[in-house]
Amino acid sequence: MTTPVQFTQEFWNNPHPVYARLRQEAPVHPVMLPNGFEVWLVTRYADCKAALTDPRLSKRQGAGDNARQLRTSTSTPLTKHLLAYDPPDHTRLRRLVSKAFTARRIEELRPRVEELSAALIEALRGRDDAELVEDYAVHLPIQVICELLGVPIEDQADFRRWTSVLVSASAGGPGVPEAAAAFLEYLLGLIERKRAAPAGDLLSALIATRDEGDRLNEDELTSMAFLLLLAGHETTMNLISNGMHTLLTHPEAHRRLREDPSLVPAAVEEFLRLESPVETATTRTATEPVTYGGVTIPAGSMVAISLLAADRDPERFREPGEFVLDRGDNQHLAFGHGIHYCLGAPLARLEAQIAFTDLLAAFPGMRLAVAPQEVVWRTGILIHGPAALPVTL
Repeated sequence: MTTPVQFTQEFWNNPHPVYARLRQEAPVHPVMLPNGFEVWLVTRYADCKAALTDPRLSKRQGAGDNARQLRTSTSTPLTKHLLAYDPPDHTRLRRLVSKAFTARRIEELRPRVEELSAALIEALRGRDDAELVEDYAVHLPIQVICELLGVPIEDQADFRRWTSVLVSASAGGPGVPEAAAAFLEYLLGLIERKRAAPAGDLLSALIATRDEGDRLNEDELTSMAFLLLLAGHETTMNLISNGMHTLLTHPEAHRRLREDPSLVPAAVEEFLRLESPVETATTRTATEPVTYGGVTIPAGSMVAISLLAADRDPERFREPGEFVLDRGDNQHLAFGHGIHYCLGAPLARLEAQIAFTDLLAAFPGMRLAVAPQEVVWRTGILIHGPAALPVTL
């Protein structure tokens, strides 16, 4: 590569040609992010999968560009969560939290998720058009995670604003310290109220959780609530938006899915592979020199693992740039791999399957209201999804 990656709006709108070139010519390549952090970007599937489980890449020393910026700018405790630790601390924290995300517990949420989706669909009936991100995709997961954690739904506008700032920090956006401080103050107050008057929600349960005498300390509790709120709606919002954008630009797949809803689970996995809602995993730091694809990354370097690039690697997937509705062997990395595999993956899958089933049934004639190239995508190397998705219903 003779020119560095240019993080322009053109890149955010369609990063796939750049990632394809990187995979072919420079699969492990240093890039300077707009926020000033230099990272080594890993783009091939095999290298990414290996890096996700490499103990020489530490989360503690490089807990991600957003988290590192939060820590250095605000000294906030919002970074003391699962994604910022290695074993044994990570093992301890995951053990304390994972009980809330068992397959049985998630499946019990199905009737309520279906009820919330039906209400959002009903609000759209009779309209000629909609902006699908704001009118549906964000509200389903945000209502689910608010109810699960016991967060007042009327507070969603505030923490949506804060999380939007924080996840775009890698794009050099302003306001990160202020958003972090405001979010921290909000969570501290919420936890204090839950401790005084516990309810049957997850946050109350996390406050009371014990495991052989162990418990979450105050910073861990605050940080875990932050992570669950952020990841609990940002990723699924983009999964729904990305999936609908894909369907509306692939008419034959759209038709097949409308006619055979039993294909929805497979379609969700293909949406995850083709347009991962998480563009790169939160960064790690090399504790010693590490080599991938014949390139040695020096000790102390920050490493970014591109899930979006990995899942379009032609060495791993046939027709990697195509939406293949009945794709077999779809072992994508959209939820990560190894000990940091996404704890909320079963919930994201449940919400997405309900969302696509309901949207396709309610609005079989839905189409984009603008040309595909006119859709503007969000900035930042962490999250991948359209900023808005105008549709004709």
